[in-house]
Amino acid sequence: MNPTQLMQQAGVRRLAVISGDPAWCLDRAAAWRGALPGDWLALSPAPLFSDSSDESALHRPPGAVRTLLGREFHHAIFDARQGFHAEAFAALAGTLTAGSWLLLLVPPWQAWPQQPDSDSLRWADVAEPISTPLFVHHLQQLILADDQVLLERQHQPCRFPAQPDWPQWHCQAPQQQQAILDKLIALPSGIAVLTAARGRGKSALAGMLARQNRHCLVTAPAKASTEVLAAFAAEHFHFMAPDALLAQETPPPAEWLIVDEAAAIPAPLLQALVSRYPRILLTTTVQGYEGSGRGFILKFCAGLTGVHYFTLDEPLRWSRFDPLEQWLNQALLFDDASASAPDTLVTPHRVERHDFSALEAAYRLLTSAHYRTSPLDLRRLLDAPGMQLWRAGNAPALQGALWLVEEGGLEPELAQAVWAGIRRPRGNLVAQSLAAHAGLAEAATLRSQRISRIAVAAESRRRGTGQQLVAAAVNAAADHDYLSVSFGYTESLWAFWRACGFALVRIGSQREASSGCYAAMAILPCSAAGEALTRRAAEQLARDWPRLQQHIALELQFDKTTDDGLIAQDNHLAIGFAWAQRPLEASLPVLQRLVESSAVSVPLLASAVAAPDALSDLARQAGLSGRKALIAKLRQQAASALESLGVTADALHLPLK
Repeated sequence: MNPTQLMQQAGVRRLAVISGDPAWCLDRAAAWRGALPGDWLALSPAPLFSDSSDESALHRPPGAVRTLLGREFHHAIFDARQGFHAEAFAALAGTLTAGSWLLLLVPPWQAWPQQPDSDSLRWADVAEPISTPLFVHHLQQLILADDQVLLERQHQPCRFPAQPDWPQWHCQAPQQQQAILDKLIALPSGIAVLTAARGRGKSALAGMLARQNRHCLVTAPAKASTEVLAAFAAEHFHFMAPDALLAQETPPPAEWLIVDEAAAIPAPLLQALVSRYPRILLTTTVQGYEGSGRGFILKFCAGLTGVHYFTLDEPLRWSRFDPLEQWLNQALLFDDASASAPDTLVTPHRVERHDFSALEAAYRLLTSAHYRTSPLDLRRLLDAPGMQLWRAGNAPALQGALWLVEEGGLEPELAQAVWAGIRRPRGNLVAQSLAAHAGLAEAATLRSQRISRIAVAAESRRRGTGQQLVAAAVNAAADHDYLSVSFGYTESLWAFWRACGFALVRIGSQREASSGCYAAMAILPCSAAGEALTRRAAEQLARDWPRLQQHIALELQFDKTTDDGLIAQDNHLAIGFAWAQRPLEASLPVLQRLVESSAVSVPLLASAVAAPDALSDLARQAGLSGRKALIAKLRQQAASALESLGVTADALHLPLK
């Protein structure tokens, strides 16, 4: 019996790494494909082979990972010769059935760590691809240390995997599925949450429920990802996209709403969906490219009532001894964080990038606390420029972790172009937003650090660990002007950041799709220039808040300020709307003051600032072709209003090109 047949019998899958020149790797992949029958799905920037009429059906670009959810393939190729898309690799591995090989094509072994990785353009905020030596060294060490990985390097003998004495595979997943299915069917009402790692049969179980109940409605982030669910539901598969379902005033009748891969649906949509049916089944993956299922439970499910939790832990498509899953869990740090020791007093320390054990522990803690943490974040922490990590406690059981990102330092001309809405260079989330939306150009020229994530282990909460981490970062930021944070506003989160010394400086006018909360930004000064920025930004928000509150459903308390009408600072911002490209949403308070002070009639502008959520209706009533034409007309009226007050663009020398 050949090795592949033994793998099939044992219910395992394996990784084969092919390292060498691009053409040599492709030749070896073609030889594998010719020798072993199977699907041979290829994830690569472009089709790898031209000798197969159905090649297009068996090729996906790495960015199309969502179309693979819930599907099954036998054998696959992952092309990492130009870049390693970690989330796509995880998704592809999760589709492979027992007996499959996953071929990983990589650059020549010695050159690989220093070769620019094209995938870095997605996550490193860089103009040109960068090398990713820390991530590559991590992968290389795991490949060399695992005797279950086949390693084929150009000009070197092939290293064949060891052949363990695996027991014959007897899958126990169907029994586990049936036990949960029986409980679901008996559930009179409420929300059932089904979590599992990839390949445990969540979609199949959901399909069984649909077939047995016969009155289920299915929704998911993409219909293409429900193939397995549809196969098990058979003729009782009834699908409707989340937005289409919510668009109906009267929900389609159903006894169950099944939401497959619920964690990939924005929280506000999910909240609206679960309120429409008597029984809901939410399935989500606890490992993989889309983030942490544990975080999903903490962030979303904790706010629900009548929730019943179920877990599938028996693999359906492979055995518990599967070498590929074990290697992947190590490579992308999918395992849970270790429990911390809450009674131990700790002093926060900065994590150096070469200290992989501490970085690994911090990443696992961030993953367990933040649903959106994914392998993309692992790549940032390891190799993206401008990253800084702090830890509280010792690996592997950290009590807390804080992740900082360098921002600001833009040239004044570029910062002014950002302020004017003409340029949006990559990165600098808060620094650019304060310039582009709050109208504070100096926020982009000053040097700052943004707190990207902070997490405290459940066992160590309510002990001041988070504040200690922030204080340590502040003490070490003497060469910076301010620290910043962007978060979905809730009273409890703002209470934490306020206790850390931050000042609220911006509230977005739209709710975030991911959290359902308004985006808030706060800063903490570290220099005299940072103090001046903080004071100006906080005073401006307090002055604008009575006007903003008309459009933002939040109750915020500010020190009383006087709104004495249009002032020079307002003129500056109004000029940015009228003669540059500053957005309407960021200009509402100043445009309201402009309308009130204008010496000429500007009826369209007055209507827009009074009801900014009804711009489509306003454009139609004005006989304009759409939002773009309306905004152009509003800019013209703002310019007329300013000119009636003797204000022109020439006074400020804006970069209009």
